[in-house]
Amino acid sequence: MTVTRSRFVVGPEDAGLRLDQALAKHVPGLSRRKARVLVDLGGVFVDRARIKVASRPLRAGQVIEAVLGGVLDRAGEPATPPEVPVVYEDADLIVVEKPAGLVTAPTPESDRGDLLDLLNRRAGPVWLVHRLDRETSGLLVFARTREANRALGEMFVVHDLERAYVTVVAGAFAEEAQTIDRPVGGKRAVTHVRVVARYAEATRLEARLETGRTHQIRLHLAGLGHPVLGDTEHGGERARTFAPRPPRLALHAAILGFKHPRTQEPLRFERPLPADLAAWLAYLPETQKD
Repeated sequence: MTVTRSRFVVGPEDAGLRLDQALAKHVPGLSRRKARVLVDLGGVFVDRARIKVASRPLRAGQVIEAVLGGVLDRAGEPATPPEVPVVYEDADLIVVEKPAGLVTAPTPESDRGDLLDLLNRRAGPVWLVHRLDRETSGLLVFARTREANRALGEMFVVHDLERAYVTVVAGAFAEEAQTIDRPVGGKRAVTHVRVVARYAEATRLEARLETGRTHQIRLHLAGLGHPVLGDTEHGGERARTFAPRPPRLALHAAILGFKHPRTQEPLRFERPLPADLAAWLAYLPETQKD
């Protein structure tokens, strides 16, 4: 669902109003009850700071921003925390397999129910080291100490680790292996891909990241004319109309390797395709296997 932002400045006539009262007055279609839910979810900012107290009195001149989207619409649905398999954990870090459909960290819409929030509740405190897109599944590492967070963060900055993804793209990928060196967001971005299997109108690839830009794999492959199947944001018509349609974005973070931030012991984790993507792939007849 599209996320919308509603912004207004508190006028003299609204000075002293509660935050939920002002939201209901100025945001079209937002009742006072929904305004309180939105505040509780973390989707309201006062002077750029996230505020979670609906009764907070306002002053003239304050800037209010409300971020509305699917999180608010789903707020009334029964909340069942998703299962997040723990692959490895010790006193310094925790490695998990993120399911598709779960946001990694807080967004402007909400600071509740994301993976970081769930881990903080179950095993916290934990620190965010890197992210996966909401519809991407796979391996993520979180730090459990400030020292581990600094060390792991540095590894990601200098790209001193191993990250490999499995993806299925539209069309017949021409090369058996290729390095894509094309900027993303104005910054250098490098992805190494190789063919794993070929299908009638699709190709299964392994993609290894040398850099880690937002949506890097998706943008690089779409730029070559081979969008990731199920990518509704960057894939265009070709990715959306492929049949049989994938259950979601056909992208999985399958391998994650790095040195332990304290002991320097090499750690490497690998997870197979989740059941939803594996079952879908079973319907695609292979024409060539690497």
